[in-house]
Amino acid sequence: MHIPDGFLSPPVWAAFDIAAVPAVGLLARRSHGSFQEPAGQRRIPLLGVMGAFVFAAQMINFPIAAGTSSHLVGGALLAIALGPSSASLVMVAILALQAFVFQDGGILALGANIFNMAIAGVFAGYLPYRLWGAAHRSFAIFLGGVLSVSLSAALALTELTLSRVVITRHLLMLSVAIFAASALAEGAITVAAVRAIDRLRPDLIRSPAGSRWPAIWIAAAFALLIAALVAASSHPDGIENLLAVQPLQFSWMKKAAAGLFGIALTFFVCFAGAKLLARRRSA
Repeated sequence: MHIPDGFLSPPVWAAFDIAAVPAVGLLARRSHGSFQEPAGQRRIPLLGVMGAFVFAAQMINFPIAAGTSSHLVGGALLAIALGPSSASLVMVAILALQAFVFQDGGILALGANIFNMAIAGVFAGYLPYRLWGAAHRSFAIFLGGVLSVSLSAALALTELTLSRVVITRHLLMLSVAIFAASALAEGAITVAAVRAIDRLRPDLIRSPAGSRWPAIWIAAAFALLIAALVAASSHPDGIENLLAVQPLQFSWMKKAAAGLFGIALTFFVCFAGAKLLARRRSA
């Protein structure tokens, strides 16, 4: 889903980079209220946990078709757990770390990736839950996951088309089929993840505030460790397949080390960022 550098034209990536700065600032302004009051302060560690969890989950690739793979994007999951504004900020942190530290997604294309996945994808993933979550909860969560990935993929294809990247009809149809399969998988995984969280902490999704965290911490640590030790697929994902970009090859040990480092770094950035935002807004 990440667009690498070298495929978007300068006017396209520059426009999204410029627009991303005030957009992220607006998201920070909108989310600051959730960090105020004692209940809001207790929500801050959840941003670090969920950010690290999604970063780890994105390491686990599963085969789709035609030699490609997919992985959880996590926009809908973050939005349902944290609210859309805070979820967008967490996804921005994940995308920035992936681009600058792990070379996953282009640095010049970061603004476009932020818009596609951290803004449009997150808010699209939250919309069904907001509209129908009370009456049709599982369906709304599933539809949120599907819409999140579908919209992000559609935007990425649009940006590539605007950049005059040559996409043949056959390759376009194949990529659409791959994205559709990825979207359905995203919806199913999101439902399963929310149900798992509900079993551990029934109040966490509906009301993230709480005074005790042992169950979610133990579950998150276990999931992150498993994710860090699972070797990522050697097959490219949908966007990499479309652009004929081969994923970087690393040994299992390097993957595990990079995964653990990324998980710890993501948690720190999300947690420290939320603390700093809460402190600045309360000063």
